[in-house]
Amino acid sequence: MQNFEELGRELERRGKTEKLKALADSSDVQKLGKMLDPGAVERAARSGDSQAIKDLLSSVLNTKEGQRLAQSVQQLMKD
Repeated sequence: MQNFEELGRELERRGKTEKLKALADSSDVQKLGKMLDPGAVERAARSGDSQAIKDLLSSVLNTKEGQRLAQSVQQLMKD
């Protein structure tokens, strides 16, 4: 958990948190949320099954919304 806390502090320091929050509230994220099976996400997260997590991420990135989201995050982190 320490790494997430450090990441959070670094994002705050760089002024990225509000932009990430806005991105999380975007229509693309809402659409992706509706596409994913909450049970599958929970099972993958709880089990720590790296293949299941990879499969979920691949399914997200194979959508137009997921590709736009990934591109937006990459751009945000470059700025």
